[in-house]
Amino acid sequence: MGFGRLRALIPYILLAPGMAWLLIFFVAPMVTLAQSSLEEGVFETGFRFTWHWQNFTDSVDRFQEQFIRSFRYAGFATVLAFIIGYPLAYFIAWRAGRFKNYFLFLVVLPFFTTYLIRTLAWQTILSDEGEAVRAMRDSGVMDVLDTLHIAQNGRLLATPTAVVTAITYNLLPFMVLPIYVSLERIDKRLVEAAHDLYGGPIRAFLRVVFPLSLPGVFAGTLLTFIPAAGDFVNAALLGSPNTTMIGNVIQSRFLVLLDYPSAAALSFILMAAILIAVGLYARLLGTEEIT
Repeated sequence: MGFGRLRALIPYILLAPGMAWLLIFFVAPMVTLAQSSLEEGVFETGFRFTWHWQNFTDSVDRFQEQFIRSFRYAGFATVLAFIIGYPLAYFIAWRAGRFKNYFLFLVVLPFFTTYLIRTLAWQTILSDEGEAVRAMRDSGVMDVLDTLHIAQNGRLLATPTAVVTAITYNLLPFMVLPIYVSLERIDKRLVEAAHDLYGGPIRAFLRVVFPLSLPGVFAGTLLTFIPAAGDFVNAALLGSPNTTMIGNVIQSRFLVLLDYPSAAALSFILMAAILIAVGLYARLLGTEEIT
């Protein structure tokens, strides 16, 4: 084999480990999951591949409420993360000065603790006898939260509020960091020119800064919404039977009920729904740089 031909093969050789990784740990499991979703039977007697498409229709009919709830919670958590994360990213990128790295470290600091421990911490914070809830009861804040349906009967734990709050907290860095990167890349001279053209800082922000940060907003919302829609830990530890998400259903059917065909069908439906939602969102927000 000549040197020229070997040189032409170098890119494919470099790609080979990554492609092998994808085939072994993504494609092969997806094929197995697809096969399981079309099987029928029970765990005790075994499952048979029979192209049983009814697994999909039955899953949608039985667990439609959990699907809707999962996307609703994920949507709320994404909006909250954006409301909190964008000003924080803006401050770090443009106002933190020499303390920028320090604030970035604080953003990623929760990742030094496992996801489960962080969720259990919220269980302690929102517990009925916790200091936070007790202070809100004593100050009358809890009555206001009850009126607004944020709390239920003087409780925050085992409510949708607890689940959405914990999801927002756990995924907030995924919103902040992409937005920060987009804001950091903006040429400050463009903002100075915007002040000359549009006058005030608000119009300059709306006309220049925010549009240029849309790639980060797009990435941050996806990185927040997708794992939020499939989450089951927060709903299991902080919620109640009335806050069950589709991730809890899939986890239960895989590991407790051992109903693999139904669980696989639910997983594919969730993936398809997320892909459709992401496609519509990309088309709605779309710029050439984002898509």
